[in-house]
Amino acid sequence: MGYYIGVDGGGTKTEYALFDAEKNIVADVKGPGSNHENMEGSFDEAAKHIWDGINGLLAEAGKSLDDVDYTLMGLAGIDHPFQHDEMYSRLETYGLRNFEIYNDGFIVVKAGSVTGAAIGYNCGTGTCCNSIDRDGNMLQLAGFGEFSGDAGNGHWIAATAYKLIYDELFLGLEKTRLTELIFEKRGFKNDGDFLDAVSLLDTNDSEPFRRELIDAFFEAAEAGDKPVMKAVEFMAERGSALIAAHVNKMNFGGKEDEIEVVLSGSIHTKLPSKIYVDLLKEKTIGRTNRSFNFITLRQPPVTGCINWILQEYV
Repeated sequence: MGYYIGVDGGGTKTEYALFDAEKNIVADVKGPGSNHENMEGSFDEAAKHIWDGINGLLAEAGKSLDDVDYTLMGLAGIDHPFQHDEMYSRLETYGLRNFEIYNDGFIVVKAGSVTGAAIGYNCGTGTCCNSIDRDGNMLQLAGFGEFSGDAGNGHWIAATAYKLIYDELFLGLEKTRLTELIFEKRGFKNDGDFLDAVSLLDTNDSEPFRRELIDAFFEAAEAGDKPVMKAVEFMAERGSALIAAHVNKMNFGGKEDEIEVVLSGSIHTKLPSKIYVDLLKEKTIGRTNRSFNFITLRQPPVTGCINWILQEYV
């Protein structure tokens, strides 16, 4: 029986799964993020993390690399051919063979699409919007942070929430429910406590405060908070523009054909806001005049790896 490895590498964590030929998960382990763009050691450090993760997975399953017929990875930060080649060469030097690397946004499509031709819109730690069309063509948009105007991901929401509170407290701009919520959650006594808290976002222990900002953002949105709703409107506007660009550039059939959009990442799956998702759908339809099947990804994205392997590599 052949075995296959799937790797879903994000900015904060990486999932490694060993599959059999029936797509059953034989072993599954998680490790630290594997995006080279977040590491001082860049590709060298990221490749070491991935290699260690693969070996940890094999040890967990009691298997060796000789038992593995193929490995497919979806890695955040692999946005250009040169990045693919840099990572590929390092993993090849370690001894990995029979493998391929894609941006992590593409395995979302393979994991969630019913037809195999779909757009994947991922908002987790970062943002990317990828598609595979009816002809097998692949396109990636976003993924460059502020340089590509990425919005709606966890970093963007936390920064936006902090800025809206800052604008109220120190610039005297619009009042926002966020201020009250964060002061309650954090036990801040005064404006200085809030200002000092920005340092928490630059430490290794930033996640709790970042998550509180994100939770407060969506809580305020559900309450109809005006400044937050402006931000939600922008999120939906930007997301719909990305999806519409794929519709316009790729082949998803004629006007009468429904287009699948797979929504993934923690913002779409773990912290879904009906107000935001409804706006995203409304704006996407308005921009394209097409019909869509929006699919919220319920299975782990790493399952897209085994789907892809069995479709094209064995």
